[in-house]
Amino acid sequence: MKNAISWFEIPVTDINRATTFYETIFGVKLNPVDLPNIKMRMFPIDDMEGVGGALADSNGFHKPSASDGPLIYLNGNPDLQRVLDKVEAAGGKIMLPKTEISPEYGFMAVFFDTEGNRIGLHSVPV
Repeated sequence: MKNAISWFEIPVTDINRATTFYETIFGVKLNPVDLPNIKMRMFPIDDMEGVGGALADSNGFHKPSASDGPLIYLNGNPDLQRVLDKVEAAGGKIMLPKTEISPEYGFMAVFFDTEGNRIGLHSVPV
């Protein structure tokens, strides 16, 4: 097994608002993929064997949460502070500022997105 995680979905209730938020803080363009019962906006990935994920509006199947369920950490390399600095201006809220895990494991932070989800950021030491 190359990665323990292969795919993630971040629940959203307003796909356009959430798309704007994540495109703003990461400086990327999300790819729309709309299925019959779910609207998704996929994060770009460099290789199809890597970990992928999307924002997901599934009319209630997914529910945003600030406290329940798993906490995912998105890639904040090379320095998660550059992403964190955009969170509040884009409509989110910082829950845990940039914090060193250890010299070898790098840094973490946690924020609330515009949909009410808690999302982590991780960056490795340079």
